[in-house]
Amino acid sequence: MGPIELLHMSVFSQSFSPCGRFLAAGNNYGEIAVFSLSAALSPDATAANQKPVLTFTAHEGPVFSLLSTDVHLLSAGNGEISAWSWNELSKKNVKPLWTKRPNYKSSLEIPEINSMIINPRDNSLVVGGGDNNIHILDLEHGVFKNVLQGHSDYIHCVSVRDREAEILSGGEDGAVRMWDSRSGQCVHCIEVYKYESCARPQFGKWISCLTTDSDWMLCGGGPSLSLWHLRSLSPTSVFPLSGCQRQAAFYQDKILAVGEGAFVSHCLLGGEVKAQIPCTPQSLNTLQLNTNSTEHRVLTVGGSSDHIDVFTNLSYRAFSLSF
Repeated sequence: MGPIELLHMSVFSQSFSPCGRFLAAGNNYGEIAVFSLSAALSPDATAANQKPVLTFTAHEGPVFSLLSTDVHLLSAGNGEISAWSWNELSKKNVKPLWTKRPNYKSSLEIPEINSMIINPRDNSLVVGGGDNNIHILDLEHGVFKNVLQGHSDYIHCVSVRDREAEILSGGEDGAVRMWDSRSGQCVHCIEVYKYESCARPQFGKWISCLTTDSDWMLCGGGPSLSLWHLRSLSPTSVFPLSGCQRQAAFYQDKILAVGEGAFVSHCLLGGEVKAQIPCTPQSLNTLQLNTNSTEHRVLTVGGSSDHIDVFTNLSYRAFSLSF
C-alpha cells in the first residue's frame, strides 16, 4: 500500500480473538489486519511487533463491523457478512468459511452493514445497516430467519439485552427502537432528539452509538451522549462532550467514549467528564476493551489514521499498532 493510501486510511472496526491474544482491525479499503498482542506487549517487543502478522482483503468496500464468536471472526462490508476461522487465521490461512447476504428487496441495492451483535439467547446474529432494517441470521442453520422493520432511515448501531429478550437499534432517523427478540415486534421507540436536554439541532438527530448494560443504555450521535434508565425510559445523565460520539462503552464505574476529537473521554455515570486522554488519530471511530485475556487486558482505539492506539493503563497511550 502506497503512502497516499496510508495517509487516507481509516480504521472502522476492531475485534479481539476469543483467546485475547490477537486483535483484528478493519479499514476503509476492505482489509483486515491481525495483530499479535502477546508479541506487541512482550517486554522485548520491537517496532516489527507493532505491525500485523497478517493482512488480507476481506471485502470490496470498507469493513464497517467486526465481531468474534467462540471460534470465528465475522466481518461485514457492503451488503455481505463473511466468517473466518480464528484458528486458520492464526496459521495465516485466509479463506472465508462462508459469505452471506441478507435478503434485500432488490438485487441492485447493496446497503452497507454498519453493526452486528450476537444474541446469545438463540445464537443468532443481529445485523443493522443501510436498508433501514434489522436482519436476524440463525448462526446454527446459516439462514436469515427474520427482518425487523420500523426505522425510516439507515441503522448505525445495534445492541442486545439478552436477559430481557430485547434488541435495541439506533439510526439516522434519530430513533432508538426496542424490539422483542422473540416476536420481532417493536415495543418502544425513543426519539432522543426530542428531549431538550439531549438535543443538538446543529449536529442533526442521528444516533451513531448505542450500548446497554442491564437496565441502562448509552446513546449519542447528533444528540449529546446520554445515559438512560430503560425501565423509566428517561435520560438520567447527559455528557457535555463536544462533537458527535461514535462509540461508547461501560467500564467499571465509568463510561468511555470516542468520536470527533483526538481523545478518549472518561466520564462518570453522573454526567461529569473526568478526563480526556490524547490519541494519535484526529478523529475516532472504534474503541474496544479486551476482556478475553487477563494477561493482555488493553483498550484499543482506531479512527482516521493507519495507527491503532493501545492503552495498557487507561490514563495514557502505551504505544500504537499500525497497518
